[in-house]
Amino acid sequence: MKNIQLLSGIALVALAFTSCKDEKQEKAQKTIDSYVAYVDSVKNVKADDLKADWKDVEAEYDRKAADAQMALADIKDNSAATEKINASKIKYEEFKNEMTTVFAPPAPSPKQQLRNALFGEGKIGDDMNFDWVNAKNIHSVYQQFVHTVENNKDKYSREDWDEVKLMYEALDSRKNTVEKEGLTSSDNRKIAGLKLKFAPMYTVNRMGAKSEETAAAKK
Repeated sequence: MKNIQLLSGIALVALAFTSCKDEKQEKAQKTIDSYVAYVDSVKNVKADDLKADWKDVEAEYDRKAADAQMALADIKDNSAATEKINASKIKYEEFKNEMTTVFAPPAPSPKQQLRNALFGEGKIGDDMNFDWVNAKNIHSVYQQFVHTVENNKDKYSREDWDEVKLMYEALDSRKNTVEKEGLTSSDNRKIAGLKLKFAPMYTVNRMGAKSEETAAAKK
């Protein structure tokens, strides 16, 4: 009788262990399924809606991906589950790359690219606001402007030179204001030297660009 009771006790323990093990595997499978479903659901959201909450989407993805990876340890034969996770990883990375392209700001126009090169990224936009140029930085602004033109003078088209001249005149106009706001005589002399360098460079190269375009048009 005692032996029967002992065997029954062992059987119950084994059954409980098996049941616990089955519950663990079932929970792990649900975690993996939740990860797979999340990836599929994200792909069905409109790009405009995703853009506003993209950081939250990525944070939730990272959490679910980590949980799914950990859940594999609770599944005895996890080859099929591993394949599901890997397939969803690839699917999400492809989607993420696609969204990165969609969310990227449009490339600046050639005119804006030229302004960015002359003054720095986003410093001068369509409003042509030069208020950021002051007595302390105007010399370095002229330096960047003239050196950029010098480095690219052989690449500029006639339209580029017209834009360069427009920006140069706007900077000169700002200098007239800055001179009254504490521009040092030392910086003023250095700027004068840069202006002497720019003037003939503009005249010669702008004329050359126009001649090249005229010759090309005749062909």
